[in-house]
Amino acid sequence: MPRFLETDRLVLRAFTAADIDHLFALDNDPEVMRFLNGGRPTSRETVEANLPRLLHDYPCWKTRGYWAAQEKHTGTFLGWFEFRPLEEHSPAVVELGYRLHQAAWGRGYATEGSRALIHKGFTDLGVELVTADTMAVNARSRRVMEKLGLSFVRNFTGDYPERIEGSEHGDVAYELTRTGWEQTR
Repeated sequence: MPRFLETDRLVLRAFTAADIDHLFALDNDPEVMRFLNGGRPTSRETVEANLPRLLHDYPCWKTRGYWAAQEKHTGTFLGWFEFRPLEEHSPAVVELGYRLHQAAWGRGYATEGSRALIHKGFTDLGVELVTADTMAVNARSRRVMEKLGLSFVRNFTGDYPERIEGSEHGDVAYELTRTGWEQTR
């Protein structure tokens, strides 16, 4: 499987159809999905229907925007990272995201993988702005964004088809510009 990026402890690689079981297990952990769908189970059919999004190549990069994350030394599937252009043909603005198994929480993997993606984006991929958002009550995800140097931009109300505990507090948006990133290096 093609490797996109490596860090001290992680390999970020392209997804394949063979990752369905990993994705199904990840999306069926109630705690992992707590701030996404309220922790409800995700059907295998839904996971399979979302696979093309993870396999999509963006024309502006000629590569993907979603990456399977594996522990470098064991090959253990930890989850995934999103670093995708918001417009198909422009690398200027990207969305950063991550979804990791509970076993990977609190170990710095989200920060490590995201930091490497941000560096690659600003140095090799033509990125000018990194955006990220989460529910306002998702303190862990917000902390990762802040560690990465992203700044709080605004509160907003997400569009949740069904009520999720904590959604009454809304969502938050963060961002990091290339200039801001360069100033902190």
